[in-house]
Amino acid sequence: MSFAGPSLASGGKTVRRAIEFGRTYVVKPKGKHLATVVWLHGLGDNGSSWSQLLETLPLPNIKWICPTAPTQPVTVFGGFPSTAWFDVGNLSEDAPDDTVGLDAAAAHVANLLSTEPIDIRLGIGGFSMGAATAMYSATCFAAGKYSDGSAYPANLSAIVGLSGWLPCSKTLSKKIGGDETARRAASLPILLCHGKELELNRTCLGRNEKKSACEQQ
Repeated sequence: MSFAGPSLASGGKTVRRAIEFGRTYVVKPKGKHLATVVWLHGLGDNGSSWSQLLETLPLPNIKWICPTAPTQPVTVFGGFPSTAWFDVGNLSEDAPDDTVGLDAAAAHVANLLSTEPIDIRLGIGGFSMGAATAMYSATCFAAGKYSDGSAYPANLSAIVGLSGWLPCSKTLSKKIGGDETARRAASLPILLCHGKELELNRTCLGRNEKKSACEQQ
């Protein structure tokens, strides 16, 4: 799937930015289908690695959708191409937010959820940059729109973020306001986790190592 969004070039002219997303992997539920979660990988990763891990979890009623981010130049890498949901300028709190990339990623995720049955709960989760994209999607859900003003369509039931952050936090107060936004925000459970232990567990599981080996590290 491709997405073309506006961005400002030098001189203030608006240009189109085409974004091509990679392959999507699906883990079907082993039991009764009750929920669908789009799980987003981190910078430089892909949907395949997470689909293999999620398939091993004892959660038989969840369908997992694991898309792959576009391969695009990443500023913090000196412009070197990598799979990334959006561009990252630098690692400071004052880094500029790539709202075009964030809107494109959030729209791609919402589109993946759009064909799910109406009686299925919908969630978004992710790791690192994927967690940031999930958190950004949460703000779009609460506001009912993307940063460009177009309507956000997905009816989310939960957000999960591992070792991530909240993009556009500096301008969030301008986006979030009003009784309806507050109601939608209050209705959305969010689990945001940080810490070395989570990253270590993912590494161990990803390598299919024995539990005892993980505990020794």
